[in-house]
Amino acid sequence: MVRCGQGLACRTLYGVIELKRLTKRYGGTLAVDDLSFTVLPGHVTGFLGPNGAGKSTTLRLILGLDAPSSGQALVNGQPYRSLSRPMHQVGALLDAGAVHGGRSAHNHLLCLARTHGIAPSRVTTMLQQVGLAEVARKQVGGFSLGMKQRLGIAAALLGDPGVLMFDEPVNGLDPDGVRWIRELMRSLAAEGRTVLLSSHLMSEMALTADRIVILGKGRLVAEATVQELTARYPSLEDAYLALTAKSLEYGSTGP
Repeated sequence: MVRCGQGLACRTLYGVIELKRLTKRYGGTLAVDDLSFTVLPGHVTGFLGPNGAGKSTTLRLILGLDAPSSGQALVNGQPYRSLSRPMHQVGALLDAGAVHGGRSAHNHLLCLARTHGIAPSRVTTMLQQVGLAEVARKQVGGFSLGMKQRLGIAAALLGDPGVLMFDEPVNGLDPDGVRWIRELMRSLAAEGRTVLLSSHLMSEMALTADRIVILGKGRLVAEATVQELTARYPSLEDAYLALTAKSLEYGSTGP
């Protein structure tokens, strides 16, 4: 048995994200600077930083969408591009709008399922889980942002992966949807999965995350539990503002 977050014993070590001296330059801009940290299973790890701190670039590097200038981004000990059956190991939502607007929600997930060896029945299950069963046959182009977020989460979960990454998943969701996301993230971690969650909503992160990784100017500013940070500062928001105070004027870090 493996000890996981919240004092739970997990039957399986689902997966680990490891960054080892990860660096990314875009021309003369240093987007990610010698970054090292580990995201372990059984936790919701909050990923925080000011605009331009390098969070999105880091997520793209983990997923093999960009190549590092130096260092490594590993999932289960391998670069993403070396993973066999990647959707079965890693699920991610980076941009809810990156969906063909002319396809229905059902067909969008079905195409992903067919190209990744996933049973079609899983599509129906995921649409039900994210609350889109009644609009499954409607074109995604007519969806609200919140509905697209739900569809993106369904796609991330489609392969039943052990590692999950979400970038601002509560954007466009109403209060019921935000609570649903919170409970979903925590339930996924309780199953022993590795959950990396990027968000600017400090109040929601304080309710959802167990651990926090904070970036500033492309570098690691802090890596601690929420409990450790709130023991030192009045709130997670106060901790974040104090720790990133010198990073707020940092310019764009590229794509």
